[in-house]
Amino acid sequence: MLPDLTPAALHARLAAGEDIQLVDVREEMEFDYCRIAGSMLIPLGEIPRRAAEIRTEGPVVLICHHGVRSAQALGYLQHRLGHQNLLNLKGGIDAWSREVDPSVALY
Repeated sequence: MLPDLTPAALHARLAAGEDIQLVDVREEMEFDYCRIAGSMLIPLGEIPRRAAEIRTEGPVVLICHHGVRSAQALGYLQHRLGHQNLLNLKGGIDAWSREVDPSVALY
């Protein structure tokens, strides 16, 4: 089972000032439409080539639309590259918008 984090838990950690790297693995068009403030875009297909941009120390939360692509990215980074600091945003940006920040557009 891959480690995940609920939107409410992520919000609480960010509000507390925790240094968390947010990596959005959706496509650029999706990212341009809506995103969690402070997140960086690395589309799922670019993860192998751009993995060095994802830190190996400190928490990293992977984000997609509903949590499926981010879970794939997490699996790849964890099992292929040995990252142990990753969390998957449960329910993705859709859940973030519904549960935490309704100003983030739904699609």
